[in-house]
Amino acid sequence: MKSVQDDTGRRYLLLKRSDSASLVRDPENGNECYIQNDRLEVVDEESPLETAARSVGDPILTLLTNVHDEETLGLLVELAERGPLGVRTLLDGYDFCESDLHGRLTVLSAAGLLEETEIAGERGYRLTEDCETALETIRPSLEATDETAATDS
Repeated sequence: MKSVQDDTGRRYLLLKRSDSASLVRDPENGNECYIQNDRLEVVDEESPLETAARSVGDPILTLLTNVHDEETLGLLVELAERGPLGVRTLLDGYDFCESDLHGRLTVLSAAGLLEETEIAGERGYRLTEDCETALETIRPSLEATDETAATDS
């Protein structure tokens, strides 16, 4: 399987190639269609698996590719629940050494999941809109959980 793009720049996964046309799948919606070969070119800089990953929305893809363990995900969940927090609060409240916390905050900030802010005159961090969107997508809302519990009773 190869990644290809048509003459408009849209990327596809190449499924089958014949003399005149190729069967391709759109990774965003799963639709398959034939496109004339003269409208397609192979995309060498992107693997077919990277093309397939395009079916996941940008905020979620950013979260998935930058959060590598449960503690880091928990840090984001806590910031979602408690709002922006100062660095001292994070160090005092959670089991991170200073260098480990700094490393995680740096990676998450560089990925666009966190942004620096000021809390009570000191440095702190808050979630970006993209991070909030990604977390809302992967976490059930408390209201939905409460409604399900009420109807199950």
